Amino acid sequence: MSLIVQNVSKSFTNFAALHEVSFEARPREFLALLGPSGSGKTTLLRLLAGLDQPNSGSITFEGEDFLQLNARERRVGMVFQSYALFRHMTVAQNIAFGLDVRPGKERPSKADIKAKVESLLSLIQMEDFGKRFPTQLSGGQRQRVALARALAISPRLLLLDEPFGALDALVRKDLRRWLRKIHDETGVTTVFVTHDQEEALDLADRVVVLKDGEIEQIGEPLELYRQPRTAFVFDFLGHANIAQGALSGGKVAFDGFSVPAASSAADGQVTVRFRPFDSEVSRTGPGFAGKVLSVLPAGANLRLEVRLSDGTVYETQHAHSSDASTLHAGDDVFVRPTKVYAFA
Repeated sequence: MSLIVQNVSKSFTNFAALHEVSFEARPREFLALLGPSGSGKTTLLRLLAGLDQPNSGSITFEGEDFLQLNARERRVGMVFQSYALFRHMTVAQNIAFGLDVRPGKERPSKADIKAKVESLLSLIQMEDFGKRFPTQLSGGQRQRVALARALAISPRLLLLDEPFGALDALVRKDLRRWLRKIHDETGVTTVFVTHDQEEALDLADRVVVLKDGEIEQIGEPLELYRQPRTAFVFDFLGHANIAQGALSGGKVAFDGFSVPAASSAADGQVTVRFRPFDSEVSRTGPGFAGKVLSVLPAGANLRLEVRLSDGTVYETQHAHSSDASTLHAGDDVFVRPTKVYAFA
């Protein structure tokens, strides 16, 4: 059975944090809630955890009305950005905490709790760290312990609130791969909050893009990136170059050339967007005339910045083997998009 959020709204005084939000997290799915600060993603996570109640709407999980259950009864595991580990407890005690505080009839035996902790220490690859305290761990290790503590209660639903936000980029990338592996092994339905586009696209089976308390689009990562439905989704998921042109018959005409368009807009004058990798740069036209500002490495590609005569700066990406590798700052060039997006 799925997690189903239906027409959920939540307001704080005069501020509407969520408005008529509806989506479904499928069994065993890794679902990301993605959006800028203030989009409502953490508020939504708190509603799922039972830490807040919506003003209207319904939340059901496995056919059960979540809103009729308190936070403990929902059996939800939650991992916070701050880790929220108990400094006076060892790693093993932190992991066992959710089991130790259960009422007597529900509490497993000490032997069962010990076995569970040892199993989880093995899962997070920290078998020799059980007797250490949180202050003796790195940030990435503390995050692993926080996840193990959430998994210790055998949650029906796992909620992650920007769990990598306090870590440096290299550690985040390593933990992303590890977290995805843990998710696939445990099979727990997971809802993950982040404002990091790369994180969401790298980790999630599907992504819910939020803006101002409403859903802009839901889809698989590649679908969102290549088939965005709104200008906001396009801009939020990566760098956007913007131009003005005339849309007609599935193409946008610029001064001296035209380009195929993915469009939901009506024919006429439009604002279009294109990705850095959906462009070509040459020393001769047609294209937008400008000067190269910089040529920088970007992994397997080269990243160029080109300033047009009106001051607009375009970013483009090209293979190291392309003609762009012969360009230098100050060179006169033409930027020609190969595909553009026009939104209603």
